[in-house]
Amino acid sequence: MMGETIMTSWFIRLFVCILGWKACHGLGYYDYFVPEGTIKAGLVAEGDTFTLNEKDLTIFSGTLHYFRVHPDHWRDTLKKFRAAGLNAVETYVPWNLHEPRQGVFDFGDLDEEMSAFLDLRSFLQTAQEEDLFVLLRPGPYICAEWDFGGMPSWLLRDENMRVRINYEGFMNPVRDYFNNLLPRVADLQFTRGGPIIAVQIENEYSGFGDAREPEGKAYMEFLKETLTANGLNESLYFTSDGILWNGDKGAVEGALMTANFNSNPGENLDKLKSLQPDRPLMTTEYWTGWFDHWLADSHSVTDPKDFGATLEVILQRNSSVNMYMFIGGTSFAFMPGANVGGSWPFYTPDTTSYDYDAPLSEAGDYTEKYTVAKDIIAKYNPLEGVVDHPEKPPQREKTAYDKVAITEHLDFPTLLAQQTSVEVSEGPCSMEQLPVNDNNGQSYGYILYTTRANLTPTSKLLITNHVRDLAQVLVDGVVMTKPYGTPDDISGFGFWNGKDQELDIPGSDEVAEVTILVENLARVNYGGPGDFNEKKGIWEGSVFIDGIEIDEWVIHSMEMKGKQVANYTGWQPFEGPLETPAMYRGVFEITEAPKDTFLDMSGWNKGVVFINGFNVGKYWKEGPPRTLYVPGPLLRTGLNEIITFEQYTPSSELIFSSVPILG
Repeated sequence: MMGETIMTSWFIRLFVCILGWKACHGLGYYDYFVPEGTIKAGLVAEGDTFTLNEKDLTIFSGTLHYFRVHPDHWRDTLKKFRAAGLNAVETYVPWNLHEPRQGVFDFGDLDEEMSAFLDLRSFLQTAQEEDLFVLLRPGPYICAEWDFGGMPSWLLRDENMRVRINYEGFMNPVRDYFNNLLPRVADLQFTRGGPIIAVQIENEYSGFGDAREPEGKAYMEFLKETLTANGLNESLYFTSDGILWNGDKGAVEGALMTANFNSNPGENLDKLKSLQPDRPLMTTEYWTGWFDHWLADSHSVTDPKDFGATLEVILQRNSSVNMYMFIGGTSFAFMPGANVGGSWPFYTPDTTSYDYDAPLSEAGDYTEKYTVAKDIIAKYNPLEGVVDHPEKPPQREKTAYDKVAITEHLDFPTLLAQQTSVEVSEGPCSMEQLPVNDNNGQSYGYILYTTRANLTPTSKLLITNHVRDLAQVLVDGVVMTKPYGTPDDISGFGFWNGKDQELDIPGSDEVAEVTILVENLARVNYGGPGDFNEKKGIWEGSVFIDGIEIDEWVIHSMEMKGKQVANYTGWQPFEGPLETPAMYRGVFEITEAPKDTFLDMSGWNKGVVFINGFNVGKYWKEGPPRTLYVPGPLLRTGLNEIITFEQYTPSSELIFSSVPILG
């Protein structure tokens, strides 16, 4: 709390923000909670109701991951939040993007593929300018259906790594990261004139460990102490967990416990109240929909009526709420996460689209759930009629550009010649162990293993244990493996569930070049301690040809960073599909201001698409999604370049759509 007002530049900025909002919209939330710029207290959670600056507050919040929405669309999206009656926005902070290499930090200034999305400070300031408070969830683990739960893959270079626990090899990097991240936002706390009212400690820890046990408790206390050392203790600390299943296993002394669920709101909130009778209720994650896995039967959707019924019970019970997600957005590049389970297909990588069947679609369009949420919030908002709401911004126009003919290709040998290569003589290794990226290893993309061996007409290739995650084999440039066809394939050679599988690789009693291309489909983002040893490539076992273990390999790191792809050379005229993995290129012209669009990849098989040097994500004909969302700001007036890495069979053209096809 703050006993007296201190007029600093931050209060001046806040006052200007308030005046600006009032001039445009009338009375706003900052007007109401910070009259004349006077701040006496931050967010307090005592009794049955939150107070902010000593006034009662019911939190109506929605999740927006700034790293999943193009920054040119942040303000438009936040306006849509505010028009729905929300007074807050919640976001995670992805460690893997903000520290791509150990000790190298990116908050929008590194000029890397996702750098433009990483100006966290600007996002937070924009939220305040749009009259929204902020719930900040800085990690270090975020889940979020994001690769490795947002943790950087270079952690896995430590062979003894134990994440999310009282292990110095993990806590030291966390400390360094937080010491770089937190000072950048500490002055944006509400008590200093900014928008941040609450900060989460870790994330759903009860789904991983137990904060009541010595190791878990020491780790969670370490995080709290590190937040406090960086000045974040002027905001309310909270944890969020599946309370109904795990009780207080994720709790930290002094932090507000909150609940995550999508059904049974009464039972969840009763349980939370029994654990915390003297504090207000908060539903930090009311799941508005769900996410999609590759190979699922259809796009995940939930009934808007059921969504509204659950939201209404939450608010009837005097619980504040954050709707996860209010807009899902897109997991661009190689950023989607994955899950593991005990049934087919056992390992389930997430799709590029993170539409989530949320109140705002992947592309920011209004859905039926938006109207439902807006109406219910108005019904239960105690400040309805006191605080004004802006009009809904118009939908952003979508368009289907003309078809783009493939005019050039880059064959596999020419592509490989432009990748970083390493020779090893002690068997294959994971991509994380490669001495690339200043010895931080390879994080994403593909890894390729090449060796030479004498092959007979009956030769067999054996990979012991598992491949992580999907392998294609070529012999002297000829593909030996087939793409996914039926569910049984998942347990066969080259797929993640195929253990100790063999492949026929017939030769002609001569030395042949044997190549294994392995795709990192995604690292697991949720699970227990045993689920986070997420190295990729061939590393769990050995490779044998005709019973002889192969140790000599040339390994190519195929990260396919956007700038690298944009600078490839050796393109040849396209004269039809190649029978190996290859790059394909086309160019199209836009004569007006670019608009949002979708790429319909139904005619292709499996791969990844780059537009003007930016990785818009993976596609797979097995779906459920068939389209890739392309935000207008990724395009430009004039010529635009599309490059596709197709692993199997390409089309001769690329087709745009004005609507998504989510399956």
